[in-house]
Amino acid sequence: MKQLERILAEKLLKISAIKLQPEIPFVWASGWNSPIYTDNRKTLSYPEIRNFIKVELTRLIMENFGDAEVVAGVATGAIAQGALVADTMGLPYIYVRSSPKDHGLENLIEGNLKSGQKVVVIEDLVSTGGSSLKAVEAIRKAGAEVVGMVAIFTYEFPVAAEHFKKAGVKLITLSNYSSMLEAALEINYIKDSDLQTLKEWRKSPSTWAPNKPIE
Repeated sequence: MKQLERILAEKLLKISAIKLQPEIPFVWASGWNSPIYTDNRKTLSYPEIRNFIKVELTRLIMENFGDAEVVAGVATGAIAQGALVADTMGLPYIYVRSSPKDHGLENLIEGNLKSGQKVVVIEDLVSTGGSSLKAVEAIRKAGAEVVGMVAIFTYEFPVAAEHFKKAGVKLITLSNYSSMLEAALEINYIKDSDLQTLKEWRKSPSTWAPNKPIE
């Protein structure tokens, strides 16, 4: 029986929420060359997958962060999925902007968050962890407690693990880069010869260059 991580990774590949191009890499906004591009917002257009993710994120929260009193989505990718989970759990919902609104009340956190409340954060994708942990910081500054974070997918960057450890945040994800590679190979999305390139990129994405694997 396939593990959840593999099952979801296969679903994401099949709807192109995850795209792999080891020979013709993408260029991220950061300037990094990357053989992978992920857009989990695509899952919202597929009711079966959208519901699958909602149910599994809810399960992760109930099993690991059962004391959560509020669900928080990270803008923009996790806003919709966070709202779906909050509705399923019957909990209050907020979302955290990447930067304060430039008009009106200039809110960074949208919704009603009370000091002392226990919050579980939902993210769609974790790369270095920077934007995810900015949301955590905003919630903490508002006087609430972050009990943990759940996400749809992580690239499993070593730097991200360091950032989450330093911030004291427990992160649990539905799927990950390693499981995705296994699924991609199984469904013939990639060839055996692509694996080394894809594995080397994950070790040091900021310095990786196409056709120049890191020693």
